[in-house]
Amino acid sequence: MKHATIIDIAKKLGISPSTVSRALSDHPDVKKETKELVRKVAAELNYTPNPIAQSLKSNKTTTIGVVVPEIRHDFFSLAISGMEEVAYRSGYNIILTQSNENYEREVVSVNVLMHQRVAGMIISIAQNTKSGEHFQDVLRRKIPIVFFDRAFEDLPISKVVVDDYRGAFDSVSYLIGKGYKRIAHIGGPKELGICQRRRKGYIDALQHHNIMVDESLIYSVGMRESDGYAAMDSLLQLSNKPDVVCCVNDPVAIGAYQRLKEGGLSIPQDVGVVGFSNNKITGFTDPPLTTVEQPSFEMGKNAAETLIGIIENKIQEPVVKTLSTKLIVRGST
Repeated sequence: MKHATIIDIAKKLGISPSTVSRALSDHPDVKKETKELVRKVAAELNYTPNPIAQSLKSNKTTTIGVVVPEIRHDFFSLAISGMEEVAYRSGYNIILTQSNENYEREVVSVNVLMHQRVAGMIISIAQNTKSGEHFQDVLRRKIPIVFFDRAFEDLPISKVVVDDYRGAFDSVSYLIGKGYKRIAHIGGPKELGICQRRRKGYIDALQHHNIMVDESLIYSVGMRESDGYAAMDSLLQLSNKPDVVCCVNDPVAIGAYQRLKEGGLSIPQDVGVVGFSNNKITGFTDPPLTTVEQPSFEMGKNAAETLIGIIENKIQEPVVKTLSTKLIVRGST
């Protein structure tokens, strides 16, 4: 269906397109009667401004591009809600894309947003992103980027993260205090910064409490339910099984849950489970999942506030905002 344009309005009224344009922008040189007539016809034709055309004309856009690994999980959906609240309040709108945890799709999403002439981008990278060349392309075009949660560590770009290390350290310390001895760790890809920090928090907590680190209890997998399921299956093949498993995120923990349930094992009597994020589903599992809460909505708000600050020249240098985590103890431990 063809969208009405300024030219269509001009033809219907028998005036010039430039007069229509000035009338729609409330230019003082256009008579009040003409403005009212133009607006009436625009409404009749269901005319809406073309934001890309407007940005080309004014060399300014109020659209923010967002790239997330997946929308289906609460962490990212809540973070997006936080971004939208700040964007709406500040006169910006959002274009949302997802990489589906795939580097190639992430590159495509970033390129599409560049060609949409967005004012800036908020990005959480895919689990297999190892090159930052597509981010360099964005920066070369003077389009600011803010990373949230998962950042490409090799670039001096503003980011909003949580204290991943402390979250993991505190959860393992809690487990040790509860008497757990064989504590396994199902981590994500080794290259991801959040995975590195959560793994280090796990290891340092064991060493702090004089518990030897057993490499056979440490797995580096992906960030999805299927990865947690497969890693838990491998752990159950060990002759000396773990008595609790710390997972890099809640989806991985849910996958581990599924494998334990299928194996007829009781949680936490046979094996305890800890997640990371505090997705809504963790309160409805049987038993409810102990997890590390990330303030996802606040992370989204902070990311949008930071990006808009950069766009409007209120922030000149890269900043790092680190939010605190909180251990949520439930029945799985």
